[in-house]
Amino acid sequence: MSTLSKETQPPLPPSLQQELPVTTATTPAVKKKLTLIPLIFLIYFEVAGGPYGEEPAVQAAGPLFAILGFLIFPFIWSIPEALITAELSTALPGNGGFVLWADRAFGPFFGSLMGTWKFLSGVINIAAFPALCIDYLKRIFPIFSSGLPRQLALLISTVFLSLLNITGLTIVGYVAVALGVISLAPFIVMSLIAIPQIHPHRWISLGQKGVKKDWTLFFNTLFWNLNFWDNVSTMAGEVENPQKTFPLALFSAVILTCLGYIIPLVAVTGAVVVDQSKWETGFMADAARTISGTWLKVWIEIGAVLSAVGLFEAQLSSSGYQLLGMADLGLLPQFFASRSKRFNTPWVGILFSTLIAIGVSYMSYTDIVASANFLYSLGMLLEFSSFLWLRWKSPEMNRPYKVPLPLYALVIMCLVPSVFLVFIMVIATKMVYLVSGLMTIGGIGWFFLMRVCKSKGLLHFKRNSEDQ
Repeated sequence: MSTLSKETQPPLPPSLQQELPVTTATTPAVKKKLTLIPLIFLIYFEVAGGPYGEEPAVQAAGPLFAILGFLIFPFIWSIPEALITAELSTALPGNGGFVLWADRAFGPFFGSLMGTWKFLSGVINIAAFPALCIDYLKRIFPIFSSGLPRQLALLISTVFLSLLNITGLTIVGYVAVALGVISLAPFIVMSLIAIPQIHPHRWISLGQKGVKKDWTLFFNTLFWNLNFWDNVSTMAGEVENPQKTFPLALFSAVILTCLGYIIPLVAVTGAVVVDQSKWETGFMADAARTISGTWLKVWIEIGAVLSAVGLFEAQLSSSGYQLLGMADLGLLPQFFASRSKRFNTPWVGILFSTLIAIGVSYMSYTDIVASANFLYSLGMLLEFSSFLWLRWKSPEMNRPYKVPLPLYALVIMCLVPSVFLVFIMVIATKMVYLVSGLMTIGGIGWFFLMRVCKSKGLLHFKRNSEDQ
């Protein structure tokens, strides 16, 4: 067990007071839990969902740097984040994930702050996916381009996908498997067809002459496409045998995600010669038409819509279970831990996440991406700190999976991606600083408001006031 004293170490939430993979005493037992294959695809959709957003990396820096970026960046970012997620999710496999880690390391205030940053970045991210679906559908149905039809389509699609989410992680998990196979299939076909058309010398192009490299766009594209590995940790309490399943699922998802990005990128950059400025989001569909024909272009566009659905479902599940985990920790009122009697899903958390996503869905796509990245970066810096602190202060904690490195090597492992996180935050706009600052202040205010509600008995919490 941890070497922290009782005075400095918060008590475990109800979901961790018995055997690790057990649900809370106040909620019904989960009859069906996530198994390996659905979990792999849920992680895949938490992070990627296909190579649909990698095109701007070529536009920003040319084919060579894009290929190198998607080859190297997983080693300095994705793999460290996945390893940390595997260790802490198996050591503390309760719903809430990274909130539980920060709470255990530094106490309820930092757990709540982590919850604010990660939840808001998640729901802001969720808001982008229905918009992405409509952007692809408007190519077939121009009526969705603007105005009331577009707004109604965004609202209806968000509500429909949220209702699907309430049916349960088992169903959502197998839907993710189907969507993953369907959305990846056209890229496999395109890559195979492209092989005879590949000219390797095109890969070493640094970019077109006279085109200035946009490193901000380049690094934001890499970060956007390869982050959120830890989101699945919020559902750890719903996974069958998490101590064994989580590490294997994360390892498999890293491989699937990296291959899903790099193979189509290598195939298309080697087979298609086009103005570098054309490499904007959605270009893969145009490249498919050049390589094989309109039929493959349409297939990829359909796959993009299905991928956006998978991304929405996976990330909404994470947000809903994060709120449930925060309620188990006493950071939110107990009604956030309410589950559907029929599906055993956290319907209050899903509903709350959906309402916020609808509220921000009308922001510009650029503002959505930048705000989500900034808030996520703040949360990741706290997450790395929690991981290192728990390794140092709680060396005896039961860790069914343990990253096989000494503490000094773990510091180095976390330092490299932390430098990148700081860079992402430095290049943010003043508007992003303002929005993120206000949200952070709001999160701090929320924590103290909850303490007042608890001390006055205005709302019911699972922990008593002395625990915080």
